[in-house]
Amino acid sequence: MICNEAALQRLEYPRLRTLLAGQTHSEPGYLQAEKLLPWSDQVVIEKALTEVDEAVSWLLDGQSPSLGGCWDLSPLLKSVQAEGSLIGVEDLLKIAQSLRVMEDCRLWFKSSTQTLLLSQLAAEMTALPELQRRLQDSIGSRGELLDSASFELADLRCQIRQSRSRIKQQLDQLLTGEHSSSLFQERLITIRNNRYVVPLKSDCRGQVKGFIQDESASGQTLYLEPSQVLEGNNRLQQLVREEQREERRILLQLAGLVRRDTAVLDKNQTLLGRIDLRFAAARLSRNYQGCRPELVDESIVELKQVRHPLLMEVEGRFDLATAVAVDILLKEGCQALVISGPNTGGKSVALKTLGLLLLMVRSGLHIPCDPDSRLHLYQHLYVDIGDEQSIEESLSTFSGHLLKLREILAQADAETLVLLDEAGTGTDPAEGAALVQAVLDQLCQQGAKILLTTHLGQLKHFADGHAAIENAAVEFDPETLVPTYRLRYGIPGASSALTTAKRLGLPAPVIQSAIQYLGAEEHDHGVLLSRLNIRQQDLDHELLLAKQSRIEADIAQQLRKRQLSQIKGKKQDILARATRQAEELITATEARMKKLRKRQPGSVAPQQAIADRQEFTVAREELIPFKPKPKSLGLVPEKLQVGEIIRIFALGIEAQVEKVHGENVELLVGGKRMRQPLKALEQFVPRRFVEPTNKSGQVSRTVIERQTSTQLKLIGQRVDEALSHLERFIDDALLHNLQQVEIIHGAGEGILRRAVREHLAGERGITAFYAAPADQGGENITIAELSGK
Repeated sequence: MICNEAALQRLEYPRLRTLLAGQTHSEPGYLQAEKLLPWSDQVVIEKALTEVDEAVSWLLDGQSPSLGGCWDLSPLLKSVQAEGSLIGVEDLLKIAQSLRVMEDCRLWFKSSTQTLLLSQLAAEMTALPELQRRLQDSIGSRGELLDSASFELADLRCQIRQSRSRIKQQLDQLLTGEHSSSLFQERLITIRNNRYVVPLKSDCRGQVKGFIQDESASGQTLYLEPSQVLEGNNRLQQLVREEQREERRILLQLAGLVRRDTAVLDKNQTLLGRIDLRFAAARLSRNYQGCRPELVDESIVELKQVRHPLLMEVEGRFDLATAVAVDILLKEGCQALVISGPNTGGKSVALKTLGLLLLMVRSGLHIPCDPDSRLHLYQHLYVDIGDEQSIEESLSTFSGHLLKLREILAQADAETLVLLDEAGTGTDPAEGAALVQAVLDQLCQQGAKILLTTHLGQLKHFADGHAAIENAAVEFDPETLVPTYRLRYGIPGASSALTTAKRLGLPAPVIQSAIQYLGAEEHDHGVLLSRLNIRQQDLDHELLLAKQSRIEADIAQQLRKRQLSQIKGKKQDILARATRQAEELITATEARMKKLRKRQPGSVAPQQAIADRQEFTVAREELIPFKPKPKSLGLVPEKLQVGEIIRIFALGIEAQVEKVHGENVELLVGGKRMRQPLKALEQFVPRRFVEPTNKSGQVSRTVIERQTSTQLKLIGQRVDEALSHLERFIDDALLHNLQQVEIIHGAGEGILRRAVREHLAGERGITAFYAAPADQGGENITIAELSGK
């Protein structure tokens, strides 16, 4: 084990186990918590911590298995091992209840879709349907043997009820009879010696035939078993004995089933107890806001914002405000930390906190710390805290500490953490400090990590001059001189005994006299250390404020960048929408003018028509700066081949290379030829080519025959783009002799609909066009009839 029982007691580990046990819901879980000890195997530790992580996650989701009502079956399972041994009905009820809880737990985890370690634990439980069914049929919720336990038992109990009913009926007739009712004390049927009797007056002895089973203390009443019910009572007693034999047979049978399944029951109970223990650890973690520290191979301790869990517990509840968070740091290269400062400042608490938290992590428990904390799992923990005095062994306080140091020096290695409280006390301060210095040197050479507290100035100076040892001081409020219980690293702390005495109310003359006895030099030294600590606190506070201001400034800068990016994005969207609307208006106006010219040929001079088209062109060119720039998707080609497929960057369409003329390329786009410069084109990666086919020994390009549809969808397209598609669509429809087509343009603001219908009005091959019927789309669709020629 990592440490001995005395160390566990010094660090109050048993009290922690009691708090953990109080969070369990089942007897097996409670017993496992009460017997919990730190583990030595790191794999087991990390697995336990992962299981607690999973339990915390379940609790955060408001879910947990119902584990209450499961009993510790170990004593029962041991008592039933002997052949022919019985288990009482009450104990069988405990087994039945535990089986139900185990099965519910197994099914609860089985219903989860997550593959977790706790789910795997529950999956290892073995169902015992036969035993569970037999116990359910045989044992009632109040701990009674049910009639359904066997057919024979049910039949016997039925006969017993019938016999009792007949006997009571006969006795009731006797008590209410016209000639016999006056012979009895009262109309009462009772039982004596397991036989039904009636209360006969003593002075009426002999007037009713039967047997006297008992009499009252006064002698005034005789409890008579009338001869009429003698046979009935005999029969009843026989049935009761048969019932008892049948009950014993059933209990023996049930005990045999339990004996057969003892190993499975014991395993299931252990698994359920472990699951309950993990959820108890999760509840405890949530109570003190614990987490899992990072476990590292380096021999370091970086526990940030840790609290002593037992200091937070007040009458069964946890209050974080009752314990101050501190940083306990033993970084790489630092072998020992010497904590000094005034009494009641929290030196011993820091020492105990580190020891207890190491034990907790090795027990698979979360610890109250910052999530960024890191900890090495030391294999050995040695603790020298408190008074080691023993009258029985003739040991003084100092002798007890020396024996503990001897044990530590004999065992310590690189996997050892040593906690020494008030090292060097109990003897002459100079000699005690010299001895501790030598012990620290030796432990550092052996590779151990040491945390010690002291008031000895010689040890503070030693730590200041040792490269592997660091000083730390307990912090106090410079205004009130009350300790804050935090640690300040890099400087030693003043013991401030006189200040503490003054704060605790010792008389002022006594304090002044003590200052005189101390001497000016020693007093000034203590004052200097106090001022140094105050100055360090001020600097740390200013550094903290500067870091906070830096963080706030970074956050504000990031916020401004996001807002600026959003504004730019909105600006681009608005410009793109306005440009699109302007293009649609220009196209619609151009189409309307073309339509008017066709209706009134010769009304506009050719020069005026040319001027109008130029004005439309100028208007479109003025919109170019406001259009969103297309995004490049490929590479600018350096070398092209005939038959290669490329992309025209500005138009966003694909084209086929026909000829290459230096820096210009002749392209085939939709059956039409156009010329573009190389820098306006994009080359696909990998390169794409038209697939060749062999016909009559010649190579020709593949011609893909398009099937003409009777519908054209223009929704979402710009007006100029839509009209280009519409023109090709009408040409194809006329080529294939279609009689009627549908143009789906949607409603929107009506711009695209008007442009489509104005274009159709100017097409010679269109004989008529109109909106579709309401049930077929209405104004969202325009139906055009073609001449078919």
